[in-house]
Amino acid sequence: MTEQDRIGVEVAYALPHKQAIVVLHVARGTTAEEAVRQSDIAAKFDAIDLETARLGVFGKAVPPGQVLREGDRVEIYRPLIADPKEARKARAARARERRARAKVD
Repeated sequence: MTEQDRIGVEVAYALPHKQAIVVLHVARGTTAEEAVRQSDIAAKFDAIDLETARLGVFGKAVPPGQVLREGDRVEIYRPLIADPKEARKARAARARERRARAKVD
């Protein structure tokens, strides 16, 4: 395989206090999922479940079969801790409580 048949990509995963970026040179036509598996990044993080993990490229969700381009950074997303809709409702309720207490004081 010649140099022209390969592209440079990165695979990234982050926890609050630990991050990793693996630089790879892969064959043209490599998919996001294939790059993640080739990076062996799952060996560094017990939390990564390659069967269920969602993937993205530069912050945009992509299917595992997304063909990569030169310079792409594949990101492995962690599952959400809370439902965003429920979290917004809880923040709004707390804000209402603070406003109500401020009016009483």
